[in-house]
Amino acid sequence: MKHLLTTKELTREEAELILDVTEQMAEAVTGREVPKLPALRGRTVVNLFYEDSTRTRTSFETAAKRLSADVVNFAAKTSSVNKGESLRDTALTLQAMGADAVVIRHPAAGAPQRLTEWLDGAVLNAGDGTHAHPTQALLDAYTMQKRLGGVEGRTVAIVGDILHSRVARSNIWLLTKLGANVRLVGPPTLLPKDIDDWPVEIGYDLDTSLKGVDAVMMLRVQHERQNAAFFPTANEYSRLYGLDERRLALMPDHAIVMHPGPMNRGMEIAASVADSPRATITEQVTNGVWVRMAVLYLLLTNGESK
Repeated sequence: MKHLLTTKELTREEAELILDVTEQMAEAVTGREVPKLPALRGRTVVNLFYEDSTRTRTSFETAAKRLSADVVNFAAKTSSVNKGESLRDTALTLQAMGADAVVIRHPAAGAPQRLTEWLDGAVLNAGDGTHAHPTQALLDAYTMQKRLGGVEGRTVAIVGDILHSRVARSNIWLLTKLGANVRLVGPPTLLPKDIDDWPVEIGYDLDTSLKGVDAVMMLRVQHERQNAAFFPTANEYSRLYGLDERRLALMPDHAIVMHPGPMNRGMEIAASVADSPRATITEQVTNGVWVRMAVLYLLLTNGESK
């Protein structure tokens, strides 16, 4: 595994290896007075972000620093990209600087793949358009593993704006590969046209779809990616597809509530549900650091030494 571009390309063995190393990273760092490992000392990791991000960029930066790598944060809005520099020219500049790994977030689907054509180092996709966000899916799977004891045989409902969600796509391919049953729930206008070809169940009624689930993943309605009216009003959407305490009670007692963040509190998820003990939202953030440490470690050392 030289790059991490999509979960669709991962084998089950590769995905399970990443999750195993994630557990090792969490155990190795937790409880240390200085939470750092020397595994990537002397390596340079570049965060190349063409879209605004707080959680993902900070998570990758923290992960790299905990492995003792040097980190360069490259924000497109304040760089030569703003003056018209192409992605290829930016890539060649990073190559000349000796970047060992580039973490890229880009509004265009396929940009990370193009980057692999120009860079010798590893490329990690931190989100490209509505296409993929592999480390988010991996941290979600790891969270389920920790809270539910495993992913195999579990039923996961992914609810909301599936059409514009790279998180949903990455989770579908990873979770089904790991043996989970995935249900997609949302208004017909927010479900992709080619969804019949996906290995999922499809539902339009949230109350019915919540019965028997082990985890429900609420997606943010992505207003910034929408150029049409996909539902009448925010209140109507919340009434039909928002997770409130009444709907939480429809789920089995052991079932967990997930959200990739940032949340629209009061729209897709009620504040009381987001803050309940059954919600894993802050755990997902913590687990994201361990997952990204594992991915960086595996890509840059081939698992040779910790």
